[in-house]
Amino acid sequence: MSFDLILFGGTGDLAWRKIMPALFQAFRHGSLPANGRIVGVARDDLSDAQYRALIKSRFDSVELAKRPSEEEFSRFAQMLGYLRMDLSSPADYARLAERLRQRSADVVVMYLATAPGLFTTVCEQIAIAGLNGAQTRVVLEKPLGHDLASNRAINETVRSVLSEKQIFRIDHYLGKPSVQNLFALRFGNAFFEPLWRREHIANIQITISEELGVEKRGAFYDTTGALRDMVQNHALQLLCAVGMEPPINSHADAIRDEKLKVLRSLKPWTAETLSQHVIRGQYAAGSIDGEAVPAYRSEAGVNPESQTETFVALRTEIANWRWAGVPFYIRTGKRLADRDAHIEVNFRPTPHAIFQSPQSGNVGNRLVINLQPRDGLELHLLAQGADKRHGRATQYLEPVQLDLDFDKRFGAERVGAYERLLLDVIDGRLNLFVRSDEQEEAWRWVEPILDRWRHDTAGPRHYAAGTWGPSAASAMIARDGYCWSEEC
Repeated sequence: MSFDLILFGGTGDLAWRKIMPALFQAFRHGSLPANGRIVGVARDDLSDAQYRALIKSRFDSVELAKRPSEEEFSRFAQMLGYLRMDLSSPADYARLAERLRQRSADVVVMYLATAPGLFTTVCEQIAIAGLNGAQTRVVLEKPLGHDLASNRAINETVRSVLSEKQIFRIDHYLGKPSVQNLFALRFGNAFFEPLWRREHIANIQITISEELGVEKRGAFYDTTGALRDMVQNHALQLLCAVGMEPPINSHADAIRDEKLKVLRSLKPWTAETLSQHVIRGQYAAGSIDGEAVPAYRSEAGVNPESQTETFVALRTEIANWRWAGVPFYIRTGKRLADRDAHIEVNFRPTPHAIFQSPQSGNVGNRLVINLQPRDGLELHLLAQGADKRHGRATQYLEPVQLDLDFDKRFGAERVGAYERLLLDVIDGRLNLFVRSDEQEEAWRWVEPILDRWRHDTAGPRHYAAGTWGPSAASAMIARDGYCWSEEC
């Protein structure tokens, strides 16, 4: 199969930090179709040779194991080309069309790694130039809008020139191997499904934490914030993966239909729950790994009086028969104590305790799905301890842990999220991509939070960089009698 991948924003941060390394890994693994061409598009005045040299230099910042050798890059570079374009110029799209007509590829992928404000312009111009044929697939990066109205406007424009099966709304968390194993864990095994319901699960926690601040994205982040950047997309997609019913098959729409049901079942916000169950924070100066870090308002590109949140913690419920009454907690933030992403499923304790436990109360079991930096599953159980002094078993239960490290188990067979998703685009598989009605439902659910913050003069709560966020987040979960994993 032949393909052309047109990378709009081909000299941008996303292109060289994520997309190009993923394409190279697919090339190295032999999974990228050999008869392919990758064309970077941007406003810079570069030749093909200069663009290849630029991409080669960017690989210096990639982790060592993923850097190409001279010989590998020389072969990969034969696929690379460049086209200077003004994305609002019809004449430049005509030049792109002419370049694509030089060979009629089986698949043409238009990857929009640009500012979201350009999505409608690019899609309209693609259609005017006649580049929206059946072989065309368009990849849209997040954020897709900044609220429900803008999201709808983008989707309506894109759908006016492309069919839904040609639109790939990418959320790289869905491409993570551990998320794929979450689907396999639930729907490929009989082990957990009987327990995956309110009768046996006490609460579910989703954590996505970063040690890094806004880096060089201060101006962008200050108009976005943690709710739009992480909760509306990544965190809610993870919640759907945990909470959805088994689909009737593994086809894309069957999976996405079930995710949509979860989003529609999320409890609507009230004035009381918005005040008690949503915490927003912003990092102040602090230290991480012994190094002083500045406050968010001191970061480059950030308004010194910014009210933008860098931390969100919230409590919600899925109002259906499976999950009624089970709290789902989500938290995400920058400049936190550790880089971590995991889903923690906390099971209810046994209904009657016949063993003693050195820990407080009748401790339940937990399943932890690790997403980053380690990829795997942990199952926390209780086992009978031993009295070493008297050489016999005790009546006390002690925690033990079964740990499945996917990286160790599968090693080089594992592929990264972007690599997996890019190959799915080329192959036309939509299973791991988000449908427009999912996005709109997610925006509809978060909009009341945005509206409340817009009228809240108190602003975000401050937390020291290097901690786990505002103390109010711990108080919120403690009101239900629970705690975040690092506090238990």
